[in-house]
Amino acid sequence: MRAVVQRVSRAEVRVEGAAVASIGLGFLVLAGVFEEDTMEDLAWMAKRIAQLRILADAEGKMNLSPLDAGGEILLVSQFTLCANIKKGNRPSFIKAMAPEPAEAMVKKLAATIGEYGLRVKTGVFGAMMDVELVNAGPVTIVLDSREFR
Repeated sequence: MRAVVQRVSRAEVRVEGAAVASIGLGFLVLAGVFEEDTMEDLAWMAKRIAQLRILADAEGKMNLSPLDAGGEILLVSQFTLCANIKKGNRPSFIKAMAPEPAEAMVKKLAATIGEYGLRVKTGVFGAMMDVELVNAGPVTIVLDSREFR
């Protein structure tokens, strides 16, 4: 599982022009699920996201997790994070998990992050989404559960 975590002061997801989810301070998380990902990958990712200390403390240092800072999580599925561009210029997505099990994994990821006490909102799986954010910093971290294995 791969995730791009962006520290935001606000973020919003729109589908067909209508806002479906928005947050203030917290993380916008773009998540891609690979075909070989397991519940261990999911548990590792949820813990890393929930405990990632990249929000600013009173002195402006990256020292707080979203739970410490009262932040929220906006989780958006993004299968393109599973792209392979080793050959040619057109990405291949054959390593991405099939849509039905990937949707279940993303829902479970949201629920597992929520078990840490965080408010988690999501985009709409499989929809064409417009994602708007203010990346505070900017701070962007890439997490990959394959590094954990």
